[in-house]
Amino acid sequence: MSDISLEELDHVGPATAQKLKEAGYTSVEAIAVSSPAELVASAEIGESTAAKIISAARNAADIGGFETGDLVMERRERVAKLSTGCIEFDEMLGGGVESQAITELYGEFGSGKTQITHQLAVNAQLPEELGGMNGSVVIIDTENTFRPERIKQMVEGAALKHGIELDPEEFLRNIHVARAYNSNHQILLADAASEKATALKDTDRPVKLLIVDSLTAHFRAEYVGRGTLADRQQKLNKHLHDLQRFGDLNNACVVVTNQVMAKPDAFFGDPTRPIGGHIVGHTATFRLYIRKSKGDKRIVKLVDSPCLPDGEAIIAVTTDGLVDG
Repeated sequence: MSDISLEELDHVGPATAQKLKEAGYTSVEAIAVSSPAELVASAEIGESTAAKIISAARNAADIGGFETGDLVMERRERVAKLSTGCIEFDEMLGGGVESQAITELYGEFGSGKTQITHQLAVNAQLPEELGGMNGSVVIIDTENTFRPERIKQMVEGAALKHGIELDPEEFLRNIHVARAYNSNHQILLADAASEKATALKDTDRPVKLLIVDSLTAHFRAEYVGRGTLADRQQKLNKHLHDLQRFGDLNNACVVVTNQVMAKPDAFFGDPTRPIGGHIVGHTATFRLYIRKSKGDKRIVKLVDSPCLPDGEAIIAVTTDGLVDG
């Protein structure tokens, strides 16, 4: 991350810097990955000035130019992996849930999507040697599914599994939850998550995991009928890009859950399809389809990944958390 303050950028005076900070642009990196239209709307400046500010920010943060493959490889080595707590599940993901990427979990109600997000919220706070990230967690809860008592059970389960003492209250203090009441509020909370990450950046518990549970519930409820589809997809697309930007700037994992629909004209195969269409499909880096099996077992299928083969893992949802199936 760049150490340059906003005031030091070319074409940015004290008044403009203040407006940018009030609009949520607290770092040079945040400006570097913005579009001129976004700065014009938030800081009340001309489009040419906005373009110059973004160009200066990209130069200062060294973002946006061409680079050689070996430098990209070097940067990829900074990507962290968050363990799910299940060996087979981690192996299928190439070591765990990846930072700087969006991981989408979709499946029917009761398939275990929220259980997995709760487990990741616990695991993200564990030390790196135990597969964690030594960080804190931000959860945008759209369906009122966050349960602190479930976190306590999972912390107690992790303590037993690793043979160490863990304080459930401490884990709960490191989880920052916000309830989203509609799609606009959900989008604003993604900006608030960036502010929270900036505030905790230099502490011993930086934000290393952002969870949106569920991504599509409000969009699905508010945009009804084919006539609203274009507006819905446009807002959803921007929201997903904001989440991706959060992951990139904070080297954090972004995990979203998604609802499904049945495709009644499917004569063979599984009729279950995720909501959000191609917009979600293209933007999510990893797509995981979760379906119920016998008893407490769940089958997790890796449907899409830029670098990993498709695969399946069997997990079990127990009182102590996720375990290998």
